[in-house]
Amino acid sequence: MSEQLTNTASILKTIVTNGAGVPVVLLAMLAMVVLPLPPMLLDTLFTFNICLSLVIILAVLYVLRPIDLAVFPTVLLVATLLRLALNVASTRVVLLEGHTGTDAAGKVIEAFGEFVVGGNLAVGIVIFAILVIINFVVVTKGAGRVSEVSARFTLDALPGKQMAIDADLNAGMITQEEAIERRSEIRSEADFYGAMDGASKFVRGDAVAGLLILFINLIGGMIIGIGQHDMAAAEAAKTYALLTIGDGLVAQIPSLLLATAVALIVTRMSRAEDMSSQMISQLLGDRRVLRVVAGLLGLLGIVPGMPNFAFLTMAAICGGFAWYRDRQPEQAPELTAENVEPDPVDVEAVRELSWDDVGETDAIALDVGYRLIPLVDKKQDGELMRRIKGVRKRLSEELGFLIPPVRIRDDLNLPANGYRVSLTGSPVATGEIFIDKELAINPGHIEDTIDGIATHDPAFGLEAAWIEPVQREDAQARGYTVVDVPTVIATHISKLLQENAHELFGHQEAQELVDRLEKQSPKLVEELVPKTLPLSCIVRVLQELLRDQIPISNMRTIAQTLAEHGHNTQEPDALVGFVRVALGRSIVQRVSGDTDEMPVITLEPKLENILQDALSGGPGSGPVIEPTLAERVQEQLSTTTQQLELAGEPAILLVAPGLRAWLARFLRFSVPSLKVLGYNEVPDNKRIRLVTAVGA
Repeated sequence: MSEQLTNTASILKTIVTNGAGVPVVLLAMLAMVVLPLPPMLLDTLFTFNICLSLVIILAVLYVLRPIDLAVFPTVLLVATLLRLALNVASTRVVLLEGHTGTDAAGKVIEAFGEFVVGGNLAVGIVIFAILVIINFVVVTKGAGRVSEVSARFTLDALPGKQMAIDADLNAGMITQEEAIERRSEIRSEADFYGAMDGASKFVRGDAVAGLLILFINLIGGMIIGIGQHDMAAAEAAKTYALLTIGDGLVAQIPSLLLATAVALIVTRMSRAEDMSSQMISQLLGDRRVLRVVAGLLGLLGIVPGMPNFAFLTMAAICGGFAWYRDRQPEQAPELTAENVEPDPVDVEAVRELSWDDVGETDAIALDVGYRLIPLVDKKQDGELMRRIKGVRKRLSEELGFLIPPVRIRDDLNLPANGYRVSLTGSPVATGEIFIDKELAINPGHIEDTIDGIATHDPAFGLEAAWIEPVQREDAQARGYTVVDVPTVIATHISKLLQENAHELFGHQEAQELVDRLEKQSPKLVEELVPKTLPLSCIVRVLQELLRDQIPISNMRTIAQTLAEHGHNTQEPDALVGFVRVALGRSIVQRVSGDTDEMPVITLEPKLENILQDALSGGPGSGPVIEPTLAERVQEQLSTTTQQLELAGEPAILLVAPGLRAWLARFLRFSVPSLKVLGYNEVPDNKRIRLVTAVGA
């Protein structure tokens, strides 16, 4: 016998591991619809159905997030089909063998029927009808409506969530792998709620089928019992009513459990916390709740005519729990040697002054108002510290040198909600945020405004509004990009560091790059520094590249170009021109993307000749042109740039190599999004498409 059980277990294990478990179950359910089943097998399958329903609802209760149970819609469908197949199989047995007695369809149906009927057929029918109404009208209908609304809002919010992920990725708060994972998660969430919307329709249809099967069993059984088996009307009614109620109850209890599981999973919030923890922490998180409830129940308990004992007992229980919670102390952090700071007065009394007391300007500084301290306080789980570290990591990889740490401190001279970013001791930007709100950014095409405090995105100047966190889904559904407070500040800092990277780069950073290159190409470094060029000249070249937002990560190509042309000139502008030509392919790809065709703006020959003649004063001196002409050129370039940006194309000005450096400085602040390239920087395989020519 044990050997047979072992062989059976091994066969079942082989079926499951080979992926044949689900097909076998589906074929078995189809067989139940066609083949007659003995009462003992019906008892086993009904018991398994109840067990499966209990497993499903407990899995829903204990799962941390709804999306973690992504297989739930499929399981729900399989369980519904199993229950319907059992209904068909039990109906066949009831109608064929019901005249033999109440145990014709098995002990499970008989036991459930007798338990509900309880010796009174009318009461049993009423109780069963109430159970069916609760399942069909309340639970199933409500769960279906919630599933439909959740699916619609999830799909509507999908574009906004995608844009929020792109914003976090651009700001450096997340890596490319994390962005891919988040996109996959929101796609899975949309698929899950869409599948739940359809699965809830199966549950509702199952409830309707249960009602129809009930009438078929009762009416059809009585007709068969009286007409074919010569049963008395009263006996037929009693026998088939008990079988019908037992059969229906065995099906309705799992159906009610599954409908409840659907309602629970679609009404849960997507937080990594089980339902029990959520209910305890959110319902009883405030200690005043139990005290007030105990007081109200106590007042009801002393009102004459009320069930005084019941109310006073419950008031005592609530009061006891409230007293117990009040006696529980608040958890405070342990004092250790790491978080206990020495008394500064005692330290200052014994220490002499040194060079450490001399103030030093921080490369990057962030000053915050007192209301923003929780964002940067590690003891309060400040998220901004991690975001800024992500910004530094992303920019260091992108620009090619290590971004210095950001010094953060509070400043009482700032507004309570204000912050200030400083580079090398000089403020470069300020902003104001609301720590308890979120920023809804208008990408530029939304006319349906949202209620909130009107403002502008501090990083890019887009129209925005500070909204409450509960408005997030509504704003995303309208098309807004909604970001939290740490993301707002981190994005602003990222943009400022990218635009002013040249101010953060100095001799120490240049020496670090040279030392790293020396490990790979020692002969190249020996030829370059200091034999060909001094380190200060290399620093100037790299700073100018960073000023033009060109990464210096390709240090090998830069060093080879400087070593080749450094013997002829040490003028930084000339050397930058040679390096830009060597990096031309990556520069063009950076400004125009991977397309084969590049739209460009050019200067008319007459205007170009005027600027060339004006530059004849020598290198380093700007051309002397009329202010009216300079203003007109700026206006034309600004208008053309805006037109290209609205069309989704890059704005690129293609000029003669001798004019590129001066025009880049001339247009850097008036038309910041316009990129100025020289003819010799464009690779031969890049096609040029002329957009317009700016004339004098």
